[in-house]
Amino acid sequence: MSIAYFGLPEEVLFCKCCVISNQRPSSTVEFQHKRDEKKATIGFDADGVCDACRYNDAKASTIDWARREQQLVALLDKHRSNGSGYDVIVPGSGGKDSAYTAHVLKYRYGMNPLTVTWAPHKYTEIGWKNFENWMHIGGLDNILFTPNGRLHRYLTRMAFLNLLHPFQPFIVGQRIIGPLMATKFDVPLVMYGENQAEYGNNPDENYVPTMDRKFFSAGRPEDIVLGGKSIEAIIAEGEFKPHDFAPYIPPSADYLESKGIEVHYLGYYLKWDPQECYYYAVENTGFQANTERTEGTYSKYSSIDDRVDMFHYYTTLIKFGIGRATYDAAQEIRNGKITREEGVQLVRRYDQEFPRKYFKEFLDYISISEEEFHATVDKFRSPHLWEKRDDEWRLKHAVWKSE
Repeated sequence: MSIAYFGLPEEVLFCKCCVISNQRPSSTVEFQHKRDEKKATIGFDADGVCDACRYNDAKASTIDWARREQQLVALLDKHRSNGSGYDVIVPGSGGKDSAYTAHVLKYRYGMNPLTVTWAPHKYTEIGWKNFENWMHIGGLDNILFTPNGRLHRYLTRMAFLNLLHPFQPFIVGQRIIGPLMATKFDVPLVMYGENQAEYGNNPDENYVPTMDRKFFSAGRPEDIVLGGKSIEAIIAEGEFKPHDFAPYIPPSADYLESKGIEVHYLGYYLKWDPQECYYYAVENTGFQANTERTEGTYSKYSSIDDRVDMFHYYTTLIKFGIGRATYDAAQEIRNGKITREEGVQLVRRYDQEFPRKYFKEFLDYISISEEEFHATVDKFRSPHLWEKRDDEWRLKHAVWKSE
């Protein structure tokens, strides 16, 4: 019987070029996660190099970015409104990536974007400031959509308790909000920033400009599973009604096609570099880094708008042995911002740091005690990754131990 939960590989390997391990899931959003399901993970080649690093090599050597930009211009010209209304929906929070995406489309390519935001669980002060600057300094229009707070807290609680994935309801909403608003405003083009395949999802998706059609084929709405429970089962409990779940149900692929709506990634057309997006956003939309680094990593400017965000990365550490510093260091190594040796030491120093700053707020938000939090976390520690010594949990495998 396997000692690895989630169907993860029992042998833990670390990429020879970056710091990611073969435990990294290769999908970012699913409507159902089961503890015993077979989970696809990032691929490694015979030389011990991960898919994300190999794609980064392709970005530098084999992709014709001038041709890709020509394809982008042709796509934008196809949908350009020429002043008659919005011609592209840009989902985002006003963080560095969405700030870059929306501003570039408007001011470099002459589009008229409507930015749409699925609200964070709980804004940070710097997150709200950057959100306001996105419009007031960046010169953009925005619709801020905040889902039913009682339902969203419930789903977040269930996702934490059942899946150890408190960000699942947010990720689902974030992926849906763009196409959903496109149907409401009759805008034919939705443009997200980078495809998560950049970082280790299915590598074939890097060579396709559009969002995977499978995301919009979730089956009957009542059968959709959120937080480990079907919508039908949640409704049967009596507190919520079917219409409460409308924001969490994606429009079908066939419906989007009938409306002529296309969902694209800007990162397919323009060479994507998160740190360069940060510099651009600072200069053009008033984006500000935090005054202190984010717990669990060394970064001050990535994913800083939500007080729940750091618990998402803490739970990836528990389930997959991969914390936030690993994710940050891996992409910065690939983009030549730091060396692998520097990345290894940053992971060693910060990856397992507990996110204490907003811990009490997180417990209040999902209505659990500190004891219940730790008991739930410990249930999801896979024996092939964790061992308890001297009453303390320790990772069996770490990138600095593999050197």
